[in-house]
Amino acid sequence: MSEKSLGHLSPKHASSKQLSLSRGGRLAVWLVGAAALALAGCSTEPKDDPNSQTSLDKLYAEAKSDLEGGGYDRAIKTLERVEGRAAGTLMAQQAQLDQAWANYKSGERAAAITALDRFIKLNPSSPAIDYALYLKGVVNFNEDLGLFGRLASQDVAERDQQASRDALLAFRQLVDQFPNSKYAEDSKVRIDFITNTLATYEVHVARYYFNRNAFVAAASRAQNAVTEFPRAPAAEEALYLMVQSYDKLGLTPLRDDAQRVLVKSFPQSKFLAQDDPEKKKAWWKFW
Repeated sequence: MSEKSLGHLSPKHASSKQLSLSRGGRLAVWLVGAAALALAGCSTEPKDDPNSQTSLDKLYAEAKSDLEGGGYDRAIKTLERVEGRAAGTLMAQQAQLDQAWANYKSGERAAAITALDRFIKLNPSSPAIDYALYLKGVVNFNEDLGLFGRLASQDVAERDQQASRDALLAFRQLVDQFPNSKYAEDSKVRIDFITNTLATYEVHVARYYFNRNAFVAAASRAQNAVTEFPRAPAAEEALYLMVQSYDKLGLTPLRDDAQRVLVKSFPQSKFLAQDDPEKKKAWWKFW
């Protein structure tokens, strides 16, 4: 092969040129290597650290967006990730409360209560304990809010008022422990409503038993209403049911005691007008 075919250079010139390229090549290699090291150094810096505050804020923003849009199932999964990555922080606590809210809104009452109980147990000194108690009360409160709408179509002896009682306990705990909480006033209103509801329910059941000649059960449920909820309006009828039940059972001393309490507590009670047939008949009517 001729010299021309090697690149138009004679061996002497080729040798000289090769030397020149070798020196220039070393410089180029050094520059490329330095650039590579610089890039490698940059690559070691965390770009999308899932535990960084920026990533957590972004993840939490996604969950809040799903909550606002009604995507509760997706929000719950995202909030679980936030809680796990932000463990021990206020953000993790907020994620727990948001999970409870999402479960409640999606109809998963048991899951919501479980989440709130866990929050209260794990974060006894959290600044959001009052809200956790309030939300627990609301979840249980709304569970039984339709009580009176269901009474006509359901055997009242089969009704379970545990949800209402749990709500009452949560609201009372909130008011007792955090009287200055912004949720305290609303909790007091709900306490009054639930108290009256439970007392009315006890009287309703007592009336149910009385109308079926189950006088012992009627007297017992009426007494429960008076003992647990003495200030509720339904206590008036509860006392009258006790009077009537004890009378049917032939328990004269108990009947007279209940009568005295009724007269003293409700001197203007309609149930004392025994001589009025209409009033005497009306006491047991549902509506």
